[in-house]
Amino acid sequence: MVAHSAGILLHRMTASGLEVWLGHMGGPFWARKQEHAWSIPKGETGAGESDLDAARREFAEELGVPAPDLAYGELGTFRYSSGKTVTVFSADADGFELAEIAGDEFELEWPPRSGRIQRFPELDTARWVPVAQARSLLVAGQLPVLDALQARLGA
Repeated sequence: MVAHSAGILLHRMTASGLEVWLGHMGGPFWARKQEHAWSIPKGETGAGESDLDAARREFAEELGVPAPDLAYGELGTFRYSSGKTVTVFSADADGFELAEIAGDEFELEWPPRSGRIQRFPELDTARWVPVAQARSLLVAGQLPVLDALQARLGA
């Protein structure tokens, strides 16, 4: 069975244009990478859990704060080249700020074959990013999400 995830893409309009809220993936594989190393907060849906509930839960788990209480609209379901799908919800979050991430961590044997287990944050930082810059930062499978957002907003 192919995994299904759900996530939230916050956006806001500034004087310089459309911005989106993205997180840099944590762990040693992504530590020195910027291009295509960022993601929307997202994760797998649980049994019997609605996509929006899963997206809100994952936002809280990855960032350490609840998803803002906003009117979320479904942008669509997007398929990665791996076959995995992600349903994305968006909302205008003008005024949302987060000084520090206090989200969940994962365990990984690092360095490989060392027998040493280390803990790393799921996301090590997050911030507002101009949509043009987001195109070079987002993982490739999530780029269609930006197209859907811009089409929805007419931007």
